[in-house]
Amino acid sequence: APVGGNQKGDVTIVAFLDYNCPFCKKSAPDLERIVREDGKIRLVYKDWPILRPTSIDGARLALATRYQGKYEVAHHALMGIPGYGIAKEKMREALQASGIDMIRLDSDMAAHASDIDALIKRNMAQADALGLQGTPTFLVGPFMTSTLDYQGFKQVVADARARQAKR
Repeated sequence: APVGGNQKGDVTIVAFLDYNCPFCKKSAPDLERIVREDGKIRLVYKDWPILRPTSIDGARLALATRYQGKYEVAHHALMGIPGYGIAKEKMREALQASGIDMIRLDSDMAAHASDIDALIKRNMAQADALGLQGTPTFLVGPFMTSTLDYQGFKQVVADARARQAKR
């Protein structure tokens, strides 16, 4: 799964997200801010396309950008599209506007289709095994939570660090 933030962070946030989820889009800037400002958070992205048929398109497009080293660029571009039920073409336009090499993206999508689909299936299986009910879901250390704002992320990260310190 794609990883952002500090690769050696002392707290990991695992984010199960869908590019058609308005709550994911609402929390995305606050999640990005806490990761950036804290500096010690490892962020694991779990593309979990469950809301609309085009959610699969978004997940595939985002995951294919990993082969260009542009996953986070693509993630932010897709989360920045307002609304839900976003057409695949609108997603492609947002990716192109963010600087993604679209010819390479198409090539990588074709060449790595089975790996991309396997990762999506694994994310789905993990979400099912954890009993997740919807997007967004964030695993922060030992805690599971849903939609958070900046203060909420700050608190749950502090709680996760406090729990680790007790070990």
